[in-house]
Amino acid sequence: MMQSLVRKLILVSALAIASTWSPAQLFHPATAEASSARFWVEPTDIETRNLYFGPGGEQGQPHGLLTFVVEDPGGTSPKFEVRDEDGTKWKAKLGPEAQPETVATRILWAVGFIANENYYFPITMIQNMPHLKRGQEFVTNEGVRAVRLQRTAARKIGNWSWQNKEFKGSRQFNGLRVMMALLSNWDLNERNNAILDDPKDSDHPLYEVSDLGSTFGRSGKSYSDRITKHNLAAYRRSKFISKTTPDHVDFAFPTHPPFLYGFNLPFFIGKMRNHWVGKHIPREDAKWVGSLLAKLSDQQIQDAFRAGGYSPTEIDQYTAAVRSRIAELEKL
Repeated sequence: MMQSLVRKLILVSALAIASTWSPAQLFHPATAEASSARFWVEPTDIETRNLYFGPGGEQGQPHGLLTFVVEDPGGTSPKFEVRDEDGTKWKAKLGPEAQPETVATRILWAVGFIANENYYFPITMIQNMPHLKRGQEFVTNEGVRAVRLQRTAARKIGNWSWQNKEFKGSRQFNGLRVMMALLSNWDLNERNNAILDDPKDSDHPLYEVSDLGSTFGRSGKSYSDRITKHNLAAYRRSKFISKTTPDHVDFAFPTHPPFLYGFNLPFFIGKMRNHWVGKHIPREDAKWVGSLLAKLSDQQIQDAFRAGGYSPTEIDQYTAAVRSRIAELEKL
């Protein structure tokens, strides 16, 4: 009884505080040109896109020996910067986010959404490695294990918020919301969203989800990242579409965090504020995304998971789970 009362008090408090915030209060200078935002560039070659190498292609892979540059203390995953022999800088990420993020970027890019270039290496040599403050357990005499190397193809000029009211009504934005549900990317923090300057069209910046590590697991934050990220069983049993009407669709995403997180109100409220991202999406926009995804072959989806270093069994089972979600979108 007491536990139930505490839960209710936390929820009421969180909703009360969240309700005092409006999109206008969350409007940032960096998003002032949101009306010209591009989340998506029409793809004309979905059926032939190479999802093993992804947006960077085979030629875009890191070249030669990698050299450690500096450790990055930000975020929840161990990260550091490296430089390849061509002088190109890459952000290395270790831990449970490395594999799913490699896959998620490829599936987003496959149907036209803006995505970073990245590559996953089960093990790779990096010279001048120091003793890391985070992630030292991945460093061995043979090299660094389970590394995702990522770079942005354009200059970052800011961050964007899911709360930006200027995005309302945009099919591209609604499509991205559907893709987040498909991938179970529940960590919708503003710091994970980047605005990029397009050197070919500076009047229309590119808007992307730049951190996709919290994917292919449970549809919301839990007590352990082992459930919410990179967890095949959790992804397969998570409900995808929760409700449909003639005009709109709701996804069972993102689920609210456990109520004990309510004692950390800023965190809890932050997650609750973005609960709407998977709700009340125009049915035609969701079906549109499904029609794009349906053009992908099983081989292409399998290649994306192969690029992420998954085992043959995991590849087959993840592919079946993704294909099942695509089928749900097609039926709308």
